[in-house]
Amino acid sequence: MKPSNQLDLFAGTPDEAPAPIFVEPARDTWSQARELAGALPARLRLGTSSWSFPGWLGLIYDPAANPRVLSRHGLHAYAQHPLLRTVGVDSAYHAPVPTERLRAYAEQVPEEFRFLVKMPAAITDAVLRAGGGRPVEANPGFLDPERATEQSVQPFVEGLEARGGVLLLQFPPLGETITANPRRFAEDLYRFLRRLPTGPCYAVEVRDRELLTCDLAEALRHGGAQTALSLHPRLPALDRQQTLFADLPPGPLVLRWMLRANRRYNEARNLYQPFNRLREPDPTARGQIAQLVSEALSAGREVYVIANNKAEGCAPLSLIGLAEALVDSPKRLKT
Repeated sequence: MKPSNQLDLFAGTPDEAPAPIFVEPARDTWSQARELAGALPARLRLGTSSWSFPGWLGLIYDPAANPRVLSRHGLHAYAQHPLLRTVGVDSAYHAPVPTERLRAYAEQVPEEFRFLVKMPAAITDAVLRAGGGRPVEANPGFLDPERATEQSVQPFVEGLEARGGVLLLQFPPLGETITANPRRFAEDLYRFLRRLPTGPCYAVEVRDRELLTCDLAEALRHGGAQTALSLHPRLPALDRQQTLFADLPPGPLVLRWMLRANRRYNEARNLYQPFNRLREPDPTARGQIAQLVSEALSAGREVYVIANNKAEGCAPLSLIGLAEALVDSPKRLKT
């Protein structure tokens, strides 16, 4: 038997702090991205929906990185990629992200990096849902400005400070009770926006085409918010969305590249995992996005493009393809 005061050969000394965990970036694979980034304006921010995907080992992260620590420790490596200057914090949709965690995110990225953070579904969903998304009952917190301020706006402002880019109100499919009266939804949204603290850039994305009305555009105009265009099968084409909101006051273009027109979310996820290559390139969508981005940059606007793995199979590679399309465009990009 080992004496009680003898140290185990494989244990650290008592009170020894655990070794810090680092996720190294896959810099050796970034030569093309560096060249593209050097040709694009600083006002263009490309990023992905979240960052913790093991399929990105060798693409964003060093191949030897531990995939189990990417969620907590991978952001620093992600933010060193020359093309990735923003990221979506999608987890905030499922539960509020506290100030301390957002502050920890901000500490992992360069000063010029920006975050796009979702408001929780507890504020933007009209119903409370059980497992699998089944509606259970009406949500008493729907469009509650006090709850939104406490759970979302204050953590966004205090945790991210200057690195806070866009606070996104993503409304899921809201059901016939709401879509049957789009004017009332627009009025409720306007009142909600007017009662939020000023300062953050608010953007609104709906998933019901019935709600894409002139009343919604007016609600955003007078409520001080931007629209978030979304490439999604439930919505009209991007150019139709852009036309509806073309007269909003100047602000950033926020565009989310979510899904192909012929795929559902779960179908794309199952087909494309582990998200390490382009499974179904979508040149039509890429061209549409490039056109809108070029026009916005030429107008002097800041641009956020957030790509999802379910768009083509691998969000970082989708963004490289978009960057190539922008650089090769005959329309010169202004810096």
